[in-house]
Amino acid sequence: MTEFHWRLPSRGDGRRARPDLRGRGGFGPQAPRTEATDVRPGRFGPFDDLAQIVDAAELTGFDGVLAPYDPLGEESWIVAGAALRATRYARVTVEFQPAFGTPVYAVKVSATLQRHSAGRLNWRLAVDTDPAEARSRGDLVAGDERYDRAAEFLTVARGVWNENEIAAAGFAGTGFDYAGRYYDVIDGGFRGILSGLPFPTVHLSGTSSAALALSAAHGDVHVFGEQPDGISRVVAELGERAATAGRQVRVALELPVIARETEDEAWARVHRQWAELGRPEGATEHALGDGRWAGFDALGYDQRIGLVGSYEQVARQLSVYELAGVHSFVLAGHPNIEEIHRAGEHLLFRVDPAGRTLVGAQEVSA
Repeated sequence: MTEFHWRLPSRGDGRRARPDLRGRGGFGPQAPRTEATDVRPGRFGPFDDLAQIVDAAELTGFDGVLAPYDPLGEESWIVAGAALRATRYARVTVEFQPAFGTPVYAVKVSATLQRHSAGRLNWRLAVDTDPAEARSRGDLVAGDERYDRAAEFLTVARGVWNENEIAAAGFAGTGFDYAGRYYDVIDGGFRGILSGLPFPTVHLSGTSSAALALSAAHGDVHVFGEQPDGISRVVAELGERAATAGRQVRVALELPVIARETEDEAWARVHRQWAELGRPEGATEHALGDGRWAGFDALGYDQRIGLVGSYEQVARQLSVYELAGVHSFVLAGHPNIEEIHRAGEHLLFRVDPAGRTLVGAQEVSA
């Protein structure tokens, strides 16, 4: 069954094209003051908005949500923990930079989250971050060395994690030793309640040679962004590298989407948002064909290329990606709650009818 995940907002939400004008979630401009008979302070905070988005994703059939790494937004670990607490079935992917702490500490935090969520946590490592942002938090590792460090990070993390339950023995480890360039561990390994849990599924990304090599050796899922000439070449290269290493790495694709009942409605939404930006060129100048549009980054999305069209058209293009080997999708749209409901109710079952519709004896009457 094709998996669908939703990218959570990290810096507020709303209908406006410019991110700085989106006021939901405590970001953006302050709400105008109004005359009110109830002068008590409001109790609806930023995380209430995120909680509604997480609830909407699970209720409409998404398989999980992504808490993205954003140095200027909400902390992804906190968002992921809250999302795991608020859901029963959805998987939650926490994206983080390997330099945020030691791999041993990341494992301890993750083991607790796995224990309290029945093993629903995924990892996504943000390896290729902005150099200036990295320096601002004291991280001086640059270039391909970041991928070398990420490889050590994952090696140590898997080494101290024990999927088989091991009895507690005070502060004793389980005999894992590692001496690398970035990390040194002596008698590492968790026991007791922090053992006997599934290791988080590791998601990686990037199209450079170093990124693909890291995924081939250590990744479970590789997340691509759509490219103007498609992703078939890099997917094939990843497959070759993984096969050489004796491994298989699943392929995911991250895409913003604007889908409506008709193609005209979808493009009307694009044109309304584009008009807010006041750019000299028209929105259709960024159309790439097959419903692909390369202007999403101008609207504040993390990815440049996504899909615009009717539900049928967008579903058809997602099915094309699926036939090309894409195992899962990370979708995005704003305002999030409204777009999640549109995608969940009108899009997912069209892409994956076998896994998301009830037929014959499976139908359940109310």
